[in-house]
Amino acid sequence: MINTADYILKNRVHLGWDNSLEPALKVAPGDIVEFEAQDASGGQLNSESTVKEVPNLDFEKVNPVTGPVYVDGAVPGDALKISILSFDTSGWGWTAIIPGFGLLADQFDKPALHIWKYDNTPGSLAEFKPGGKVPVQPFPGTIGNAPAVKGLHSVVNPRNVGGNMDTRGLCEGSVLYLPVEVAGGLLSVGDAHAAQGDGEICGTAIESPMNISFKIEVEKEMNLKFPRFTTAGPVCRHIDENGYEVTMGIGPDLMQNARDAVSQMVDLISKKYKMDPDDVYMLCSVCADLRIPEIVDMPDWIVSFNFPKSVFA
Repeated sequence: MINTADYILKNRVHLGWDNSLEPALKVAPGDIVEFEAQDASGGQLNSESTVKEVPNLDFEKVNPVTGPVYVDGAVPGDALKISILSFDTSGWGWTAIIPGFGLLADQFDKPALHIWKYDNTPGSLAEFKPGGKVPVQPFPGTIGNAPAVKGLHSVVNPRNVGGNMDTRGLCEGSVLYLPVEVAGGLLSVGDAHAAQGDGEICGTAIESPMNISFKIEVEKEMNLKFPRFTTAGPVCRHIDENGYEVTMGIGPDLMQNARDAVSQMVDLISKKYKMDPDDVYMLCSVCADLRIPEIVDMPDWIVSFNFPKSVFA
């Protein structure tokens, strides 16, 4: 990546949203900032880690974010307009099953870990053990402004000013609008992902440290209730050239429907490709998408889980 950033921000991380934090950087609207985004473990896992390290993860240190950045002229009621320019990826990442975490935590209660190696070039594929391959599409898992409510707030969950949104559509070329609740916005970024399916069902994607460049502007008086974004091209197509395997969950509870759809997919792929269910669960988390095909025919709704056949093509 050719670095055209006005500022490079590194080694200034925090572990919760707090509007009393001193800004790590002050910028003017229109400036380009390159953030050094850590992986979700905050460096507790690395390219040589083994599964023995997963149970010892300190959750007080996960999801560190770099920042905050104060943007001149941003006041409550405005929005930060963040144009996602580029990613300088590290070439490695990890996906783990962390006991007690994930959509099917009750079914997958033992730790597992896969270390990915991938090429930094556009359109590259990350290999998952023999046979599986997933396209690299980097994005920031966590990006948000400081909330108006005083005190320290968890960085694990998303909120109305952004945060841990884990939305893979926030890739290169997308433009994100984040509500501003405090002067300057106080923008922070972290939890970088090299790839993820919609839902991040095992709780982790391809967690991968990388540098991310944004152009940051201020949109006056947008009065957004929640974040919104635009994309430069299709994001839901993912890798659909060879179609999908699709499983469904049907009933009155969307969360249970999602669990049912994913559980069936793990069973289907495990049997079809003779893979360990733990591996399938992690693979699904980085390439398969949860969707809601129907939510109007009460009292029962449908959640589908779409696994792209191209992964094994």
